[in-house]
Amino acid sequence: MRTTLVAALVLLGILIAVQPTHATTRPGPTATPIALPSPDKLLYNIRRQFRSHRPPPPYVTYTLIRKQTLDDGYPDLVNSYTYHIWCRTSDRAALGRRVYRGSSRGTLEFLRPSFNEPWDPGPPTADLFEPAPVHPHTNPREFVPTPEPTGSLPPVIASVTVLGEFDYRVVRVANEGDQIHVSILPRRDPDRNRLRELYVDAKTLELQKVVATDKLYEEDSGHHVYPMLFTVTLGWLNNMPVVTHIHGTPTYQADADYLGVDATVDYDFTNIAFPATLPDWYFDPRSYAQNTDNAPL
Repeated sequence: MRTTLVAALVLLGILIAVQPTHATTRPGPTATPIALPSPDKLLYNIRRQFRSHRPPPPYVTYTLIRKQTLDDGYPDLVNSYTYHIWCRTSDRAALGRRVYRGSSRGTLEFLRPSFNEPWDPGPPTADLFEPAPVHPHTNPREFVPTPEPTGSLPPVIASVTVLGEFDYRVVRVANEGDQIHVSILPRRDPDRNRLRELYVDAKTLELQKVVATDKLYEEDSGHHVYPMLFTVTLGWLNNMPVVTHIHGTPTYQADADYLGVDATVDYDFTNIAFPATLPDWYFDPRSYAQNTDNAPL
């Protein structure tokens, strides 16, 4: 009886020893995390993606609707208005006509839509990474911006990635749903390098919203310059990002003259279109008087 029991135990040990080892007992492969780009590389990629759509089409037409409120929250009717604008994007020269109620239109005006200048911002195709001028200009006829490069690119002989020296440093990066929120500060010249917050599509890095410093100029009761914070919202048209709305609120710096806590200014860019051509006289204010009968509505 004992011999039989010993034989059974030996046989059971042999059976256990020859059982196959299950795969679950082996350690699985270790997942290697994919590193996010450095903050500087991320900023570089965002700017490169935005400028990959440039230069914009040669002409853009749009309606600019400006609405301003006073410190008490009531509408500022004097500084609220609507314009139809026909713009040549190479130098931002533009013909503008104020829109009144009904079919009435104002006189022909030469405009130069620009950010951080003593007139209304724009156009909707503006390069938001462009630094503000060293000194604001006083007359839109007295200067011509440097045109953006055009033409075909030279053949690629070799490819080298060079980030260059940034005007900004990244202080925070956060994933917020479908967006990446990038907070930046200027390394120098904060009055010229005005971007502060960037919101981009998390998959494509297309720019969707920008927070930037700017200035609001008013001449009605004397020369006043108000520091502002502009929130710029972008849309998508003609396979490129375009500005669709700007909301401005006063900033608060010591010893400055302000609009007031509740004062705001809003710009809406509507009816944006890219005509293939526009008459040359639209951009020559000396020709306006003789073309009054041909003026666009």
